[in-house]
Amino acid sequence: MQIPWESIFEVTNIYAMLCWLGLLFAPRREQALPLLFMAGCGLLALTYAVLIVGLMSGMFDADGPRSQDFSSLAGVMALFDSKGGATIGWIHYLAFDLFVGIWAARNADRRGIARWMQILVLPFIFLLGPLGLVLYLGLRTFAGKSVENGIAPS
Repeated sequence: MQIPWESIFEVTNIYAMLCWLGLLFAPRREQALPLLFMAGCGLLALTYAVLIVGLMSGMFDADGPRSQDFSSLAGVMALFDSKGGATIGWIHYLAFDLFVGIWAARNADRRGIARWMQILVLPFIFLLGPLGLVLYLGLRTFAGKSVENGIAPS
């Protein structure tokens, strides 16, 4: 089955951006973050799951080379050398970076870290994933109050 990979890429990109804007600027009410988690991470993860299963089972056309070899650099490069593989890989990043961003925001709220400080760090999680996480972990070490175990990812 031919899949509109470019359209899926564009829609998921815009959707993730809207979720991140909500995370950055929407009021943090009791229901806001769980809703963002389910509507944001949940929908992106579901999209990823449907597409990766369809691609790996052969139901969906990758629109380029298709690889199922995750054990070598050449195999992973071949996977990303198709529109389907690159789109699915990007959705993977979008879902996990949003997950980490929501965790960091909740964690920062619990530690009393000011929103303006969060707004400085959260875009790095969105754009540079692990680097943003390292920045947040550094921020929480020096800003905000300590809770039960400052090292645990609670």
